Amino acid sequence: MSFVDLYNNGEHRTNLAHFAAMASLAAIDGEINVEEKIMIDRFARKLDISDVEYKEVMRRENKYPINPPATSEERLERLFDLFRIIFADQNIEDEERALVRKYAIGLGYSSDKAEEVITKSIAIFSGRIDFEAYLYLLKR
Repeated sequence: MSFVDLYNNGEHRTNLAHFAAMASLAAIDGEINVEEKIMIDRFARKLDISDVEYKEVMRRENKYPINPPATSEERLERLFDLFRIIFADQNIEDEERALVRKYAIGLGYSSDKAEEVITKSIAIFSGRIDFEAYLYLLKR
């Protein structure tokens, strides 16, 4: 096995763990609705998850570890993906918020920083941002 094969396998394992976290978030309220299923299927394709892996992850007892990315931008991208799943139904449940907090801490954020990122993300995804943030986002 070449070094490239080892890297690709490690990257795939990371993608599989990320996909499993998204699936867990989608199912936290007991069932996966149509919008969440569409998002999960889209991420399965994006992350190159096989049918066998998909079925394994969708079982209730999946146990994939959180594999934190190396950069802050990649960690934020993982959280962004999770918030897209959470807000597929335009709502965030208490259980989803608690799970995304655990995931953020697992990605390497301190408890305080995780709470800050989650609070800001909820404001953005729910459309409750102030004018200064809106202006900043448009100008950036």
